[in-house]
Amino acid sequence: MKKSFIYVLAALTLIACGSENTTEQEERVEQVRTKVLHEQEIEREISVSTNLQGYLTQNVAPSLTGKIEHIYCEVGDRKAAGADLVRMDQTQYKTTKISLANLELEKNRVEMLLKTGSATQQQYDQILAQYNSTKEQLEFLEKNTYVKAPFSGVIAAKNYEDGELYSGQPILVLTQIDKLKALVAIPERYFPNFKAGMKLTLTSEIYPEQVFPATVEVIYPTIDATSHTFQVKIVVPNGKNLLRPGMYVTTTIGLGKAKTIVAPYQAVEKLVGANDRYVFINENGRAKRVGVELGQRFDQNIELISPEIVDGVEMVTVGQHKLVDGVKLNVVTD
Repeated sequence: MKKSFIYVLAALTLIACGSENTTEQEERVEQVRTKVLHEQEIEREISVSTNLQGYLTQNVAPSLTGKIEHIYCEVGDRKAAGADLVRMDQTQYKTTKISLANLELEKNRVEMLLKTGSATQQQYDQILAQYNSTKEQLEFLEKNTYVKAPFSGVIAAKNYEDGELYSGQPILVLTQIDKLKALVAIPERYFPNFKAGMKLTLTSEIYPEQVFPATVEVIYPTIDATSHTFQVKIVVPNGKNLLRPGMYVTTTIGLGKAKTIVAPYQAVEKLVGANDRYVFINENGRAKRVGVELGQRFDQNIELISPEIVDGVEMVTVGQHKLVDGVKLNVVTD
């Protein structure tokens, strides 16, 4: 009797376990809503932010060390091209100028003697070499003793005062501001769209009601392998001097019309701990995870870039947070 009881108990246990296994093996089904995506024609434009720079900036740093006799300007002064900026100690320049004048007299004298046969060609060549060398030295000293502005601009920094010893740090910094430039990093996928001479616009929070025109001047020929961007140099006319070097601006660049896929931004998931983005699509009743790159934003929608996001694809727009790759879907419709 006892043995029969044990057999019955074992049989009941097997039945219970079988029932439990059947429950565990029931396939997971997630309820979602989906949207069929179609290509749309958009006005392609991108916006990137950058800082403005003076179109030309030069450190005023003579190639001569010594005493600074006089600085002709202060920070903020405007200087025209060719204007005096700095006068260094003139002793060496004046000495060399006197030497050149004496060598010129001697050169002329030997030249006359050469014509009459009283001097040799070698003597003339020697004095001519001395004269030319001293002339070059005088030109170098003149340029670095009387320092002039190479272009029109504003004095952005002054690091010395009259009478101080110049030791290598730039005496002044001259910056052009009637024309500015900026370097912007553009995603590599837009490389074919860019051409030198393209027109674009800038905006600044300082002047919220104004738009400033600019032009693409240089397109750098290489792509940064880390950021997958390329640099574009833009030039900005600034005749009214409203903009200044260092200002933070946003660049808006129109790239014409294009056909693309856009989807609700909230449907895009972000991988935890990374910047990778992905969505789920309905593939034969099951969830398929697809990595995407985000493009242009349109209010609540975003451009999706992926070879698997094509016209007619059915994307999960509600319930995607609880999905895993391959799970069965029950699409709910209104």
